Amino acid sequence: MSFYGTTFPTADNRVQTQKLQQLLAYLNQNSPFYQQLFRERQVDISNVKSLAGLALLPITTKEDLQQRNNDFLCVSRDKIIEYASTSGTLGSPVTIALTENDLNRLALNEYNSFLCADGSDKDIYQLMLTLDRQFMAGIAYYSGLRKLGAGIIRLGPGVPSLQWETIERLQPTTIVAVPSFILKLIQYAKDHQIDLNASSVKKAICIGENIRNTDFSYSILGKKITEAWDIKLYSTYASTEMQTAFTECGEGHGGHLQPELLIVELLDDEDSPVLPNTPGEVTITTLGVEGMPLLRYKTGDICMYFDEPCACGRTSLRLSPILGRKKQMIKFKGTTLYPPALFDLLNEIPEVVDFVVEVYPNEIGLDEVLLHLLSIDQTEAADRKIRAYLQARLRVSPHVRYIAAAEMHKMQFPETSRKAIKFVDKRV
Repeated sequence: MSFYGTTFPTADNRVQTQKLQQLLAYLNQNSPFYQQLFRERQVDISNVKSLAGLALLPITTKEDLQQRNNDFLCVSRDKIIEYASTSGTLGSPVTIALTENDLNRLALNEYNSFLCADGSDKDIYQLMLTLDRQFMAGIAYYSGLRKLGAGIIRLGPGVPSLQWETIERLQPTTIVAVPSFILKLIQYAKDHQIDLNASSVKKAICIGENIRNTDFSYSILGKKITEAWDIKLYSTYASTEMQTAFTECGEGHGGHLQPELLIVELLDDEDSPVLPNTPGEVTITTLGVEGMPLLRYKTGDICMYFDEPCACGRTSLRLSPILGRKKQMIKFKGTTLYPPALFDLLNEIPEVVDFVVEVYPNEIGLDEVLLHLLSIDQTEAADRKIRAYLQARLRVSPHVRYIAAAEMHKMQFPETSRKAIKFVDKRV
């Protein structure tokens, strides 16, 4: 059965329609943002009688969520249990408030995801990701594994030596990590004569970076990992705002939608639905979220979808790896960055007089960020302050290169330019 350019099994269609109608009534009663939006756009929610009725509803953007963050809250403050946030690279961080019900839903989401990725209560998972700093993924993975009944090792990111010492001591079967960090684990093992394939780790849940091409073959990053280590990789795609993950099964042919938790549309530049196997912007509607539900929220990520049944037996829609980013979006070490937000951040640093932001692909096809900076002074103290500020605000550390005023002027004002160039994109 098709709706709005997307194919769903009949049972999923009925469940999603019912939950969509419940969501609209909930937003109309409890959300200051959507109450105003419905009123201004003259939206009659009673006209939405099927999923095709999504076309009657307005779009929500990242800018809406940033500028009117608190107006998305649908519960009183005393109902909020957890505050998660985005990285703040769109300007000010976006807070997503979760109730007890939302935390339970988040756990269910990751429980389903780990089952999809061939997990069981017999597995032991070593979490190599940030577990604090309001990072939703950390608490999501932990909660899902608790529900699964699996063993959990909360080690956090970085420090390959400690990761390997813990692997050898506690014998985890699965790691959860950013793929580029897995390469660092591999390099450390080679440097210290650790036999990768003799270790207990047989699976990796990969977050934040693509490990596959659009035809589902391994990307350069995926190949480098699997050629060095006989390990099964599972890709997962999620965002703080959607509070839901698309996770690969063992077939490795796209991340599976959880239709009871999310409606997904893939839209073109005119906000019309695209056909299967056609790039479109991932646009989500959260189902069952109590604290800060979202309606037709445009993520900025470009993917394709596939609606034929998967060889694993699941019939849910699947998403491809991320193909690209709207408005020059950068994916750097698992963190989403935008040039305007980087500009704002650099303008806040007193030691930085001027700058050019450069993005380029590294040897494994991932985005790298190089900041060309003109500093008030090039002392070690100023450098430390700049780098510490960048790390604190971005949660990742871009490359920094200090240049003189003459070179800065040459970079910003090439012969063909009529205005200062602050962003150089070498990915295309």
